[in-house]
Amino acid sequence: HFLVLALLGTSSAVQVPQKSNYRRGQRFSEQVVPMTELTASLPHYQQGQLTEVYPDSHSPNLNDNSDQRRNENPETSSSRQQVVEQDEEEDELTLKYGAKHVIMLFVPVTLCMVVVVATIKSVSFYTRKDGQLIYTPFTEDTETVGQRAINSILNAAIMISVIVVMTILLVVLYKYRCYKVIHGWLIVSSLLLLFFFSFIYLGEVFKTYNVAMDYITLALIIWNFGVVGMICIHWKGPLRLQQAYLIMISALMALVFIKYLPEWTAWLILGVISVYDLIAVLCPKGPLRMLVETAQERNETLFPALIYSSTMIWLVNMADADPEAKQTTSRGARSGKKAPANERRKAAANDQCADDDDGGFNSQWVAQRNQTIGPNESTPESRAAVQTMPDNTLPAEDPEERGVKLGLGDFIFYSVLVGKASATASGDWNTTLACFVAILIGLCLTLLLLAIFKKALPALPISITFGLVFYFATDNLVQPFMDQLAFHQFYI
Repeated sequence: HFLVLALLGTSSAVQVPQKSNYRRGQRFSEQVVPMTELTASLPHYQQGQLTEVYPDSHSPNLNDNSDQRRNENPETSSSRQQVVEQDEEEDELTLKYGAKHVIMLFVPVTLCMVVVVATIKSVSFYTRKDGQLIYTPFTEDTETVGQRAINSILNAAIMISVIVVMTILLVVLYKYRCYKVIHGWLIVSSLLLLFFFSFIYLGEVFKTYNVAMDYITLALIIWNFGVVGMICIHWKGPLRLQQAYLIMISALMALVFIKYLPEWTAWLILGVISVYDLIAVLCPKGPLRMLVETAQERNETLFPALIYSSTMIWLVNMADADPEAKQTTSRGARSGKKAPANERRKAAANDQCADDDDGGFNSQWVAQRNQTIGPNESTPESRAAVQTMPDNTLPAEDPEERGVKLGLGDFIFYSVLVGKASATASGDWNTTLACFVAILIGLCLTLLLLAIFKKALPALPISITFGLVFYFATDNLVQPFMDQLAFHQFYI
């Protein structure tokens, strides 16, 4: 459990990469240049309007200005149209990817909470009290309420202290580039979750549903599940499979905390971890803020075992050909099968002519080359002139830079809140659904603030605050009211 805590305090932030902001600023600076040309042409246009009231002796100047105006108007109109088109395209991309990534985060958070609630409702192992974690040594089975409150405060303080120490240790290792130590730490944690905790979970599910299975088959299932998960998380794998394993890891960790954390301690930890997440992400010397800023300065992505990304983290089959080219060739092959005989003959003739082609270096290319660098042959000076010519193409943006990233710690604590509500609210679905809706509302507000401020923000405070308020309000106010209505058979 000491190794597994790296999944908690080190990944409680939602962020968008800073590269996209830099490129957006670069596009904006490129859009400003045509506007300066537009303002530079306005005095000539105004001068042309003023010269219309002059005598006829000034008609040559008027003609010159009108000619100049005719020459400059197409440039200004084209530059204005280009600026408008780029602004519309950028606004469309912002709306598209903003709404798209909100939905892409709602789905995994919902799946994780559904897995936890379904397990709590069906498997009695995770609601049965069999002990406590070593981080919570004080029991809550006391004679007085005051002693129970003191024990829960001490347990929460110890738990938060361990999380803070683990977070600072990870930040120090990352700052001094101890990547092998961090990878070893995360690999051991993933091995425990994918093999040991999965074995316990699968065994309890089989016991609950009375499924008979021998140990050899179970070992093969666990081996394949764990090995594929290690490959997808720490190396390469399909995006959907990687996301599924990250959701499963978060659900398993949440179930462990639901089982072994006492009730009052769990609620107190959820409240304190939200305050710690706020401090760790927003304070200038906060550990999570330092971790994110260091990764952005080094132009590196954070470890995929700690972060859920709505886009691909590891790019698979990067050496393959362009998929668009593959699609066009496949379409051409399919259309060639359906083409009649005459079109096939024409295509064969065109192919034969294309074999004799000069590869694009025709007379038009030669004339353009002579106009640009002169009719001379290739010399070092001409090659240098060609290399210094401006390139108007914008750099391609990585798919990963579009993604919104959410720490696995947020998944875990969201699921702990909903699972505890489902386990301790005497099987009440109203309280569970209220906590579920509250968490999604808080996540939506967090993503809205993320779109406004465009920097890493804590994802726990708003959602956990809403969840705690909805839990205690529904459990202590709404549910007794509905029980009384049902008892007296009143229907609203």
